[in-house]
Amino acid sequence: MAKGSQIIREPAAGKLLTRGLFEDAPQRVAPRLLSKLLVHRTPHGVLMGRIVEVEAYLGPHNETPDPAAHAFRGPTPRNKILFGPAGHAYVYSIYGRYFCMNISCEVAGLAGCVLLRALEPVAGLDRMAANRGLPRDSAPRSLTSGPSRLCQALGLNRLNHNGLDLTDRSSPLQVHDDGCSHAETLVTVRIGIKHAVELPLRFALPEHACVSGARKLTGTRVHLR
Repeated sequence: MAKGSQIIREPAAGKLLTRGLFEDAPQRVAPRLLSKLLVHRTPHGVLMGRIVEVEAYLGPHNETPDPAAHAFRGPTPRNKILFGPAGHAYVYSIYGRYFCMNISCEVAGLAGCVLLRALEPVAGLDRMAANRGLPRDSAPRSLTSGPSRLCQALGLNRLNHNGLDLTDRSSPLQVHDDGCSHAETLVTVRIGIKHAVELPLRFALPEHACVSGARKLTGTRVHLR
């Protein structure tokens, strides 16, 4: 090794989640994802954030209708990822310029997903700020609080990341468990949609600063065993 050179070590991210965790109903997968790490390996280094807020969207086979879900009317070229194997990234565009990322749930043939709504930045904050067009010393919540913000911060888009298998060890985009846990979850109605807004399918870490609308967040606290 040349004098003065450094070994660049990848931040510890824990164990890669397996497909089995995602092969369940979205409303059960969603709270399990809280405190897990979304890891994106890029040419500029590892960008990593802890999942602190999610929303579940139900498949058309579910007894509870969910017209807000992209899978509501069945498979299409746009949403076919949701009807395939679980544990894949479903990335879609909004307003023609921003992106949101979901993770597919259920077994192949059924559909459902979990929308990632907010992260706590863990690694690669300078790059996240640059991706967001913000100063390097920006507050962490300004980087990844909100579904489109977190995609922009981590450099995620539909062209390059839709359909990636998050459980594949060779995938640049993965979800890991580093052992971090939480004692309770806040369950609320979903936000930012027009249909089925009354369904209690939004899950967040209580009082976490990076959760969207953290100061006004209300709901039911559920203690975990």
